[in-house]
Amino acid sequence: MQITFRCDPALADLLPRPISARQAIPDWIRSMPAKAFSEVHGHDIRTVKQCPPFIDAMAHGFMILLPCDVHVERGVFRWDWDLPVLSVKEHPRSPLSFHSPAQVSGTPFHAAGSVVVKFNSFWTIELEEGWSLFATHPVNRGDLPFRLLSGLVDSDAFSDAGINFPATWNDPDFSGLLAKGTPVAQCFAVPRTRPTLIFESFSEERAARYADTVSTTLAMPGVYRKRYRARK
Repeated sequence: MQITFRCDPALADLLPRPISARQAIPDWIRSMPAKAFSEVHGHDIRTVKQCPPFIDAMAHGFMILLPCDVHVERGVFRWDWDLPVLSVKEHPRSPLSFHSPAQVSGTPFHAAGSVVVKFNSFWTIELEEGWSLFATHPVNRGDLPFRLLSGLVDSDAFSDAGINFPATWNDPDFSGLLAKGTPVAQCFAVPRTRPTLIFESFSEERAARYADTVSTTLAMPGVYRKRYRARK
């Protein structure tokens, strides 16, 4: 899969480039313990740091990054970003803008006083024919003060303008810095063909394989990682 990113030539040396999601694994993953005491079990158990599906989901695809520092003070957003003259008049110049909360009326995202921000895109994204771009909140990143709304864009055809990423601002009391380079959207290419769903009952062989896989997985740690996880 080849993914092509383009930007205004005046921004080529200013913008942080999208990066592999694996490069954006947060520091708390590295610093968290591999095991922790469970009062339910009465002994140490493995944490999600040792769960390959948890980590692989966070490392899948690529990240769109915040292009500059954004300071937030209880719902007030400000930034100091001195951009040069751009070659395209309609191009955004601010790192984010805002949606009316009415746009999410009737959804679980709407609440009194809610703020819906929109992370503006400074990169266009072109995928190969037949593929769409799935954009979602950075996976397992509940530490971020916003929550991106997921979307699917046919980026094999829609590739001449940037994709903007709406998000609800979930922490009205947040005061601090969203630093340049903060991941704002995790994206990956998905095929646009619809799958064929097939339903079957276990055969005797499948039932035996089910029982063997479950018993082996419960008996020994790391079975999925050692036997089934694909190298990435």
